[in-house]
Amino acid sequence: MYFEQFYLACLSHASYMIASTSEAGGEAAVIDPQRDIGIYLDEAAKHGFQIRHIIETHLHADFVSGHRELAERTGAKIYLGAKAGAQFPHVPVKDGDELTIGDLKLKFLETPGHTIESISIVVDDKMVFTGDTLFIGDVGRPDLAPDLTPQQLAGMLYDSLHVKLMKLPDDTQVYPAHGAGSLCGRQMSTERSSTIGKQRATNYALRASSKEEFVHLLTSELPQRPGYFSQDVEINRAGAAALTELAPLAALTPDQVIEKQKAGAVVLDTRPPMQFAVAHIAGSIQIGLSGQFASWAGIVLGLNQELVIVAEDDEHAQETRLRLARVGIERVAGYLEGGISNWIREGRTLVYLPHIDVDELRKLLEDDPGYLQVLDVRKPAEFEAGHISGAMLKPVDQLAGSLEGLDRERPVAVYCKSGYRSSIASSLLERAGFKQVINLTGGYDAWISVNGSQPPVPATQSALPSAR
Repeated sequence: MYFEQFYLACLSHASYMIASTSEAGGEAAVIDPQRDIGIYLDEAAKHGFQIRHIIETHLHADFVSGHRELAERTGAKIYLGAKAGAQFPHVPVKDGDELTIGDLKLKFLETPGHTIESISIVVDDKMVFTGDTLFIGDVGRPDLAPDLTPQQLAGMLYDSLHVKLMKLPDDTQVYPAHGAGSLCGRQMSTERSSTIGKQRATNYALRASSKEEFVHLLTSELPQRPGYFSQDVEINRAGAAALTELAPLAALTPDQVIEKQKAGAVVLDTRPPMQFAVAHIAGSIQIGLSGQFASWAGIVLGLNQELVIVAEDDEHAQETRLRLARVGIERVAGYLEGGISNWIREGRTLVYLPHIDVDELRKLLEDDPGYLQVLDVRKPAEFEAGHISGAMLKPVDQLAGSLEGLDRERPVAVYCKSGYRSSIASSLLERAGFKQVINLTGGYDAWISVNGSQPPVPATQSALPSAR
């Protein structure tokens, strides 16, 4: 048997190819493909395989799948859970259905809970592809069905795990669709595979003593579901257009960028945060191409906003366009040709984002406690584990809609863990009209390295300081 895992770090997404090697030109199956499908075509050609099967464990909410284009390019059949309601030619599979690929036997299990149509695929009783049902160290979030409550889905997920997946032998290899950093779970491991036995022993969700405890555990503090998730589901239900159908990325002059911006387009700056800080176009939103770029773009921008890209160079502009398309963002008017250097040559105005180091921030807070507003844009759990005394919590994924309590006329110092999210947040605050936004260099990691870890303070002490 041939087996390969393809891991897309910017989306924490794992896809797979398996093939029978019992004869030359063996059949191959691709499981949960990413949108840009060239990697599968190249790998199949390299080994002389014929891709004949494409299996989706569910309708993905956090990225756009390439199943439709891959099927059109190879003639392969697409397999989906019978309850998916897919709008393209496919094979609807139910519990116990089997697929033979050469000398390999694939058995489908209906494992609803993350979504109603979720399936898992057992291969020769030795390995199981669990999609978003079972992760390494976690399980899927149970809030992606519009007509079922999270509690109802969590109950289904409990049964899927304990009645089906946990009945597999302990040495069965587990291969999920996501790893650490994905928005589809909360405590995923950085490991990319495991076994049923190891998960039974170590996965926090599987250690719940009862179904009721499991449901409460999964639903009591669900993180906010990103708005673009429901749109990605519908794109995947219909089948996304081929990437080759997207119009070429237009190179725009500074005048054209200004014109687009005045017409309502958002300038998206994907350069590293420090390059953005030194000089950027007023009103632009910064999301660095490093890190979980595509997910943050989906959260902050949504799928319907027209964008103009500012990148380090032409190659990074093209990479930005691809990564946006992976989550369904396709309204890209073009990119600033020549980047910020060209903007400067044309004599256009730029603005900068001041940074402050931890020593300077501590001194300001000690000398004049009422001067700065301090804004923590991390997750609530991070904030509760420790934060700068007096900081106000506003997670970056909710910031645009929760600016109440912040004074646009007073300076605000922004921090996250290390600086990636605070750069996004700072650009959002600038765009919202805040006059003096300052980013903390190195974030909370730098703060505790100098000042030591600070225990949480009472909520009354975390309120916004009085005006100077």
